[in-house]
Amino acid sequence: MAGYRGCMTVVALIVAAGRGIRAGGPVPKQYQLLAGRPVLAHCLARFVGIAALDHIRVVIGAEDTEAYRAASAGFDIGPPIPGGATRQESVRAGLEALAALAPAKVLIHDAARPLVPRELISAVIDAVDAQHGAMAALPVADTLKQGSATGLATGPDRTGLWRAQTPQGFPFQPILDAHRRFADAAATDDSALAELAGLPVRAVPGSERNLKLTTADDMRTAERLLSAELADIRVGHGFDAHAFGEARPLMLCGVAVPHDRGLAGHSDADVGLHALTDAILGALGEADIGQHFPPSDPAWKGAASARFLAHAAELVARRGGMIAHVDVTLICERPRIGPHREAMRAAIAATLGLTLDRVSVKATTTERLGFTGRGEGIAAQATATVRLPL
Repeated sequence: MAGYRGCMTVVALIVAAGRGIRAGGPVPKQYQLLAGRPVLAHCLARFVGIAALDHIRVVIGAEDTEAYRAASAGFDIGPPIPGGATRQESVRAGLEALAALAPAKVLIHDAARPLVPRELISAVIDAVDAQHGAMAALPVADTLKQGSATGLATGPDRTGLWRAQTPQGFPFQPILDAHRRFADAAATDDSALAELAGLPVRAVPGSERNLKLTTADDMRTAERLLSAELADIRVGHGFDAHAFGEARPLMLCGVAVPHDRGLAGHSDADVGLHALTDAILGALGEADIGQHFPPSDPAWKGAASARFLAHAAELVARRGGMIAHVDVTLICERPRIGPHREAMRAAIAATLGLTLDRVSVKATTTERLGFTGRGEGIAAQATATVRLPL
């Protein structure tokens, strides 16, 4: 439809409310770890930064709030939407929650497909117009058989048969109407409801990499694919120092540490998070923290430095990458860091969406040499290992 693409809002709806018991493990598969990050985090990283998308929302199970918060750390997306007992109910709940936005297009994707190529997402968006939906699909290549393991016979001709994938995209109001009208249809996917409603759905060439994680073997396959994909390994370094001098809380690596003085600085002066933010920005070649959050800008006066760190993490996600490991060394004579080290690791891990084994916090002194040795302030250095697509 002429002009349709230029005057619309596009929303991605990620469905993550299922239980995924066939994948094994103590938590639903969308929250299980894949290369050290939750599956959902990898999925969100594929959608963040796509120019054609205006909003990203996730439908989750009511009992998964804490797991979702950890998996979505570092992503600037809308609040989660409570799902239903079935996938179809969860999608309908998500669409109803989006109705107030009145988007022109909606993209529906399963969180269990975390390796969806970004170019496939864009292709599905482009294929949707006011009269057509679109879906990622692959033609069936294998010969089909019917029967059981004890006896097989030739099945249907594979010509014209497709393997459905997500994302599936639709003009918003027609797919919402279809979900409302055919709520009891028990359809296998959203394109089936579109078909019942008379909305044609175009096929967009899918990808073999866009596998759906169902079993433990699928998780292992995804690990191998992800490792091969994120082969551009970079290491960034950051350094920062702040003097003591202000009567305010002493913030170090996201934790308020009891002390008689805080550090001087425009933000909360968290020297550890400032160094770590610079390390991540350095790995990306994205200048330094002062370029992104100028100390001359009153908007950042007293700001929590975790916001700066989350911004750096989102830049990694926008590049389709992941943070593999971070290491912070605090340099000071006092206060003692040891009693607070684990809390600091946990705070950094929560902000970056990492497991604790990928976060290191250490402390050292300068044997009373220099400004830190005289107790005049605290310095920090940090490194960050980032993996990006080639």
